[in-house]
Amino acid sequence: MIILKVNGAEQKLEVDPDMPLLWVLRDVLGLTGTKYGCGQALCGACVVHLDGETVRACVTPVKRAAGGSVTTIEGLSPTGDHPLQRAWVELGVPQCGFCQAGQIMSAAALLRKTPRPSNDDIDRSLAGNICRCGTYTRIRAAVRKAAGLPTE
Repeated sequence: MIILKVNGAEQKLEVDPDMPLLWVLRDVLGLTGTKYGCGQALCGACVVHLDGETVRACVTPVKRAAGGSVTTIEGLSPTGDHPLQRAWVELGVPQCGFCQAGQIMSAAALLRKTPRPSNDDIDRSLAGNICRCGTYTRIRAAVRKAAGLPTE
């Protein structure tokens, strides 16, 4: 039995402790906002927060989250009004949208640690998140907007 909190709700899970957290979130709990991209922690589509830190859910065994707190894109703001989510919509960031949950979760961790990040801070923090559509300029602008900075 693995016990952890997901988006504030305690979950008691009877799963293989080595099952990747991604599959627990998507297949067991039905939280499909976190995406499977590469399965090797290279693309960032599966980024979630574990005890406030970003992790790649595709390679994180659920046993590592035992006793901890996981936040997914669904838990960032249940009503979709987190400043990053609002900025993403206002600036039309997504094209295909596949990477966006991971991008937003990485950006949320950045803003929690660095509320007024520089462009270099944003670029470094999100460097591990691949956007196949190439919306990096809009992503940076949305992070700046959410931080209350000019979008340039």
